[in-house]
Amino acid sequence: MEKKPIRRNENILRLSREHHFSLLFCWKIRQGLKKGIDPERMINYAAYFRKHHAEPHFREEEEIIFDPFPDGMTRKAVDEHEALRRLFEEIALRSGRADEQIAGLLSFLADELDQHVRFEERELFPYLEEKLNDEELSQIGRALDALPAEAKDNYEDEFWLNKASL
Repeated sequence: MEKKPIRRNENILRLSREHHFSLLFCWKIRQGLKKGIDPERMINYAAYFRKHHAEPHFREEEEIIFDPFPDGMTRKAVDEHEALRRLFEEIALRSGRADEQIAGLLSFLADELDQHVRFEERELFPYLEEKLNDEELSQIGRALDALPAEAKDNYEDEFWLNKASL
């Protein structure tokens, strides 16, 4: 049976596009681990991704959707954001002194972020699209439209392609 693409309400489409970058991050980390890339290069990418993508995205969701429309589903997403922040922080603390556990932490981060994105896309967003009325969804869309343009993932060290260190 062929899977149909998920149709997202236009007012939260930006968040789904940003999720695509998160899934690419997970893939890149997994590729780096599979190819035995120096962990420091992946730690640096995780720090870049956290600053330019994950943290702004988490704030957007929390301030524009989760705080104004609190319930059990949005609370679960916030709790997952907090856990992911702790993982990013733990990995950042290993910078310059990567140890044998860093590969496991990077793999765990990729798995947790992947699962979080899939929760939001497959469960939370459809739930919100059903729960919120048109005006509430429009309010979210206007708030997202007022934000600066989405960041591009233009990280220079393409370690996932097995390139030599820059």
